[in-house]
Amino acid sequence: MYQILIVDDEIHAVEGVRAGIDWGKLGIQTVHTAHTVKQAKELFETERIDIMLCDIEMPQASGLELTKWVRERFPQTETIFLTCHADFYYAKEAIRLGSFEYILKPVPFEELEKVILKAKNKIHKESEIVQYTKFGQFWFQHQPLLIERFWQDILNQTIPSSPNAMSLAAVDRNIQYINELVFIPILMNVQRWYKPLTLREERILEYALKNSAEEILFNTGKEGLIISLNNRKMLAILSVEENEDINISLEKEVQRYIDECSHYFYCDISCYIGQTVHGHEMLDMVNKLNEMDRNNVAYNNKVFFLAKSQNSSFIYEPGNIKLWSVMLNENSFDEVLYESSQYLNGLDRGILNADLLNRIYQDFQQMMHFVLQTKGIQAHQLYSNSLSQQLSANASRSVTNLLEWVEHVVIKAKEYVHSLKQSLSVVQKVTQFIKLNISKDISREEIANHVFLNPDYLTRIFKKETGMAVSDYLFHERLRVAKELLVKTDMAISNVASHIGYVNFSHFSRTFKKHTNLNPNEYRQLHQRPTVDNNEDNNVDNENQLNK
Repeated sequence: MYQILIVDDEIHAVEGVRAGIDWGKLGIQTVHTAHTVKQAKELFETERIDIMLCDIEMPQASGLELTKWVRERFPQTETIFLTCHADFYYAKEAIRLGSFEYILKPVPFEELEKVILKAKNKIHKESEIVQYTKFGQFWFQHQPLLIERFWQDILNQTIPSSPNAMSLAAVDRNIQYINELVFIPILMNVQRWYKPLTLREERILEYALKNSAEEILFNTGKEGLIISLNNRKMLAILSVEENEDINISLEKEVQRYIDECSHYFYCDISCYIGQTVHGHEMLDMVNKLNEMDRNNVAYNNKVFFLAKSQNSSFIYEPGNIKLWSVMLNENSFDEVLYESSQYLNGLDRGILNADLLNRIYQDFQQMMHFVLQTKGIQAHQLYSNSLSQQLSANASRSVTNLLEWVEHVVIKAKEYVHSLKQSLSVVQKVTQFIKLNISKDISREEIANHVFLNPDYLTRIFKKETGMAVSDYLFHERLRVAKELLVKTDMAISNVASHIGYVNFSHFSRTFKKHTNLNPNEYRQLHQRPTVDNNEDNNVDNENQLNK
């Protein structure tokens, strides 16, 4: 007989499901209920729960978090989600391919009964596999979390890769381990998502990818586990018999998994199948698979076998960088984009690897920076935004990523150079920036950075348009503003100085007199209408003493 647990923070929802199902007809002996994740965990510690009906959105902790906790400690439990989120389509697909189901509220009881029967059948089949598979008992009589940590410590070299060290570590953790066991590792790497995802969405899909891998790779009596690694990678470790040849069937299953991921989970994913190894050889084998993945810069959604890999020698033939540089200097951006795309798409995919692609990336980047420098554009300013940095960081990981980066940098440069054709627009930006920041101690370099140009180049085009250097324009604009404030306002002269960026009042007075032959107070008395009150006269007298 089976036991079921209903978890929902809404009491009426729990009681509705509890009362709406004929549990005896389904072979359910006991129905437990919980209204918080904490209550649910406490029940798992004291009761054997076969099936859990769980809401997703709950206070303090979500149903997804509870399910993760349950799977780590009680993998025999099957979970059915009950939720009101109808737009969660991809999660529904993820659950369907994994070991869960997804039912929208209000709960249709007939559908729920069918799902419960389906879950019971799955539990029954898995119990038979555990009973009759040679290595089933080794994998599943212990908590999967302990076994996963055992392998992670081997991969992280916390446990030395030697038969003796691994045996001692297994005994210390109360895990049955035999050095004669043989495994096949499969490295799975999500190369890219098809659409932007929030962090929460990405975590849900990664969780679904892991469930789907378990469902597909372990569906024919094979035993093993899936370990989550860093950087969107997972490692499947399959237990096999000595000299067992499963490559043909395994390739089909892994390719089916890749196809499912592409169709349902919005991603490109490649898988790398290693050779049979003993436990103490696992680290070395996984390192080889990681190297295969690093050098796979040409293919997406493909199965690779380490046994079939070859080290290809190649001669690096760079693109026509010199010609492209000339073309870019002549503003032929579209032509360069076309030729560079043709070059990248025409590369021999059989010889491409990470080092070769990185050389191409470095050469193209050097060319772009040189051309931009000759045009007076500061590349680090033009490409300092988050999107540019992200594309640059991923550029040498695959031909697809490199093509995306090349298109981005060329088009962005084209758009900015086009805006520079009318130098007046740059001058207008500079004059506007100066007027908005007249009260600040701004430098020529800060002004140049604002328009993404180096200071010398900006000075040339600014002087050509205005007849004066940027620094001279800045000074004359400050002097103009100071004159207007002195004549049109009763502002204290010290405040006038601060308003145009002078911290030192005496320095302002000397500079003003040098260019007008009058100190600020004399200039005000000569040009201002007699509207100043007695208090202001006193202030002016005090400041006049400083001016002298």
